Amino acid sequence: MRILHLPEIRAVLEYPAIIELMRDALIAYSRGECDTPMPMHLAIAPENAEVHMKSSYRRGGRYFALKIAATFPGNQARGLPVGNGMMLLSSAETGEPVAFLADGGHLTDVRTAAVAALVARELGRRDPVLGILGTGIQARLLAAVHAEIIELAGIVVWGRTPERAEACRRDLQELLPDTEISVVPTPAEVARRTRLIATATAARHPLLHAGDLQPGTHISAVGSDSAGKQELDPGILRRASQLLADSRRQCEKLGELQHAPDQMGRVVEIGEFCLAPTLDDPAGITVCDVTGLGVEDLYIAEYCYERAQ
Repeated sequence: MRILHLPEIRAVLEYPAIIELMRDALIAYSRGECDTPMPMHLAIAPENAEVHMKSSYRRGGRYFALKIAATFPGNQARGLPVGNGMMLLSSAETGEPVAFLADGGHLTDVRTAAVAALVARELGRRDPVLGILGTGIQARLLAAVHAEIIELAGIVVWGRTPERAEACRRDLQELLPDTEISVVPTPAEVARRTRLIATATAARHPLLHAGDLQPGTHISAVGSDSAGKQELDPGILRRASQLLADSRRQCEKLGELQHAPDQMGRVVEIGEFCLAPTLDDPAGITVCDVTGLGVEDLYIAEYCYERAQ
C-alpha cells in the first residue's frame, strides 16, 4: 500500500484539472453511475467536534474510496490544525488497499472549493469581485480556485472574529497580490459589494437574508453539510430563480434545503446542469447548495494516487 503524505499530495494538485475532475464526478453521480451512500456523521461532544465519513464506487472503476474528515475547534488553542482527515483508496477488483492519503483534510477542502468554482464557471459568471463568508482554510481555497476561472479585481471577506478576518485578508493578499482584499463588518455588506458570494462557515442560523441580496446574485453555500447547519435564510431559496444542489437527497437532509423542503421539487443537480445548462431567468438569483459527495473524494483520491505513481 502506497502512503501519500500532504507534501506529496500538494505537489500533484492542479486546480484547473481538479475543477474538470469535479465536473466529471458530479455528472457521473447524476447519471446514476456511482454507488455513493449517505454520509456518516459522528459528534464528539466533549470537544464540540464533528467527524464526517463518505465513500463511493464508480461502476466499472478500478477503485473505491473511504474518506474521513474531522473538525476539532479546540485545536486552535492547542496550536494544531482545526481540520484533519484521510482517504483510503482500495482496489475494486480485490478489495486490497492500494493507497492511504494522509492529506489532513486538505483534499476535502480543495474539492469543495473546486465545486463552487465549477458552478460559477458553468453559470458564466464573470464578476470582478468575490464575496466570502468565513475565514478558515476553505475561504482561502475558495479565493485561490475562483481566481483560476475569473480575473478577480477584488475579494470581500467577512468573519465573526476580526483577528481571524484580518489574518485571512493578509493570507489572501499574499496569495493574490494583484487583487484588492478587504474585510467588511457584516454579511449584508458583502452582499452589497458583490453579486458572487461563497459561504463557508459552520453557522446554525442564517447569515444572509433575501433583502440583503442584489438582483442577479449567485451564492454557493458550502458550509451546511450536516443536520442543523444553516447559512442562508430560507427566503433566499424561495426567491431564487434557480436552485442547484450537488445531491438532492443529501441537501434535503444536510444542506440549506433542509430548511426549505418545499423547494425540493425545482432543484437541479449540478451534474444535470452541466449536461444541459439552462437558466429560467439569467438576471435572477441563483443558489447552489453544496454538501460534499463521496464520489468527489473518490475522483480526487484516484487523481492524486495515479499522478504520484
